[in-house]
Amino acid sequence: MSTTDAGAAVITLTEAELDPWVTHASTRHWLTGPGLPSGNGVVSFTELRREGLRRVSDSTGDVQADRLSAELREQLVIGGLLGPGGLETESVLLDGATGEISTTYFLRDRPDLMDRRPLAPSLRTLVRFAEATDELAGLRGQFASYAGRYGPKAVAEASQHLLSVFRDGTDGEPAPFWKMAALIRPLSLVAGRGGTSGLSLDLPHRLLDQEFGPGKMARFEDVDFPTTLTHEPTRRFLREVGLPEDAHVFSLDTDVPLATLAEYYADAECSPRLPFRAAHLIRLGHLVEDNSLVVDGETGAVLNWSEAEATLYPLNTDVSTLAFTLWLLHRERAIDAQSSHELTTDTYDQLAMTMLQVLSTVDPTGVTAGGSVRHYWTDAFQDEAGGVL
Repeated sequence: MSTTDAGAAVITLTEAELDPWVTHASTRHWLTGPGLPSGNGVVSFTELRREGLRRVSDSTGDVQADRLSAELREQLVIGGLLGPGGLETESVLLDGATGEISTTYFLRDRPDLMDRRPLAPSLRTLVRFAEATDELAGLRGQFASYAGRYGPKAVAEASQHLLSVFRDGTDGEPAPFWKMAALIRPLSLVAGRGGTSGLSLDLPHRLLDQEFGPGKMARFEDVDFPTTLTHEPTRRFLREVGLPEDAHVFSLDTDVPLATLAEYYADAECSPRLPFRAAHLIRLGHLVEDNSLVVDGETGAVLNWSEAEATLYPLNTDVSTLAFTLWLLHRERAIDAQSSHELTTDTYDQLAMTMLQVLSTVDPTGVTAGGSVRHYWTDAFQDEAGGVL
């Protein structure tokens, strides 16, 4: 195996390294010639560079290998799909006889339950699709013209652009993973980045009103704010933009003026142990499963208050990225309904990963936690039984 540097590292294999596993002629040509990129934000081939070609059966051990299905046993492990933070999720497999690419989850204790999901008809197609998706994320290459462009029109055009890439070479029917990428990943372009609002995002005018419907948005007046809500960009956002009253996973407090956590629990018969600076934490509303959504009145940071655990967790950078998250969830549900729930059928895990990729693009709160700190949106998106997506 060799790694060459020609602008970017490329992984190639020798003819001897391909024998006897890869017999498909064009796949052999690709692996010995153009090779595979070692760095990409969508799929990683690091495992191939480190381990070389190996069969699925070689990765499960002799005892468990007999429990694998026949079609899986001889598949070759070449890499993994990447989630937020660059963590590998599903393993990427190569069929050495046909050149087809698929994915699987390794179930060490139940290999009999492992199956394959199609990803691409060839390595060449896989590399092209991954590069296009990566270019969209970085607004470079064929998506360089979208740099600085934000709003629903940019989202629609980028989505059609990416979908046309995926349809080319797949007879118009790309695998579900790529359909999700084309429909969901461009949603990150809807909001501008930290300009006039003083917050992380500049949402297009009336974006939330158009998404949630007339009369479904709540805006506040200064009299509604506790005196400890001193972060002016947050106050202005809540006055001028507002938040949806009911966003499926979040219900806004609208019956009474906004209260601090200290005020909210003042008359409670059994109050939990409140966090430090509870008088500076303003409760905006209710998240499911005994969680409250609060904003730090001084910094504008949005937090998740778990009543059961009496603990604060990071949720969003500020109210602008909170609003984006609620918009993203609502938009995904609308897209899924329009496609007859194709996105959530059999590929929920891939949808959750795609949604988290989009969220991390505009708000890295969940990624910076690094998995060591609970993050409500990460858990909610991945909870298929809970039905958030």
